Amino acid sequence: MTDAAGAYLELAGGGPLRAEAFLAQAGPDLTAERERTLADKEGLELEQGRLLAEVLADPVAGAHLVDSMLRPTPEALERLDDFHATGVADLGAAHLRREGRAGVLELRNPRHLNAEDDGTLPATEVAVDLALLDPEIEIGVFRGGVVEHPRYAGKRIFGAGINLTLLYQGQVSYGFYMVRDLGYVNKLYRGLSGPEPVEKLWVGAVETYAIGGACQLLHVMDHVIAERGARLFLPARKEGIIPGASNLRLPRAVGARLARQAILSGREFVAGTPGGDLLVDETVEPGEMDAAIDARVEALTSSGLVNAAANRRALRVGEEPLEVFREYMAVYAREQAVCHLSPALVQNLERNWNAKERRV
Repeated sequence: MTDAAGAYLELAGGGPLRAEAFLAQAGPDLTAERERTLADKEGLELEQGRLLAEVLADPVAGAHLVDSMLRPTPEALERLDDFHATGVADLGAAHLRREGRAGVLELRNPRHLNAEDDGTLPATEVAVDLALLDPEIEIGVFRGGVVEHPRYAGKRIFGAGINLTLLYQGQVSYGFYMVRDLGYVNKLYRGLSGPEPVEKLWVGAVETYAIGGACQLLHVMDHVIAERGARLFLPARKEGIIPGASNLRLPRAVGARLARQAILSGREFVAGTPGGDLLVDETVEPGEMDAAIDARVEALTSSGLVNAAANRRALRVGEEPLEVFREYMAVYAREQAVCHLSPALVQNLERNWNAKERRV
């Protein structure tokens, strides 16, 4: 067992310990680092990557960390009674409402095309927790909210991925990647752990486009409905980072060759085409999404959820055993830290995103 793995288990003391809490106690002080742009950072987050990689690589400590990140957040537990009574949780960057047997979760970052960053992450995880914890919700629906950008004003966008402007300005931390994929994304896929584990089916409702991290979410949805013509792609090559767990999950959907094309060469998929059909279960015309969601919720809940959750777990045993995920995340923890602090990432953002000229 490495020193990092031992330190993690000691700090946990037998209870759950999230990744960010461990790094706050065992990692370097990043107070000054957070004030620097990405190009000016001194590389302290590389140490965070090393620590998490060593913890995740250890079978005991790594399994403990993965399980800890699947526990419901304290904020969700505090809000649960209120949500159960009202059926609405407005968390700012995420909004959850109960609609019949469904919990509809909207990602809401309207100024930035529903992009994700350190600020949106806690709200999204709390919303996922509440949807899973609420006994009246039988199925989750993940959807993008209406945006404000002049080009898309009044339209819904499933998500624009990581906020590249904030990333360039140094306001997206390395921890964002790890907390996101070990946290709410893995909860969508595996549910909540703990004394009373729970998981539910999730429907993804994709309008306009799903870019980067938003496209990654399609891999963990049980049913994806997409508006015809919606663009689905992972611009990891142009950015210079690893697209979450897509390297692990995308080949299952599209095959190894197309996955390499998507990740290494920027291949795009479009809903309503043969390639897009590999990522999408159901294609609808613009304006038909609400009716399609209602119909799919009815279809998935009409025969009860006990067998659905059981079949989901059985499928996952063959698709992605927990140990495979842990080992992948150990590699991801180390390699993503290197990518995050690479000069190539800064250059890619300037060349492909015109990041120098953009303002928040």
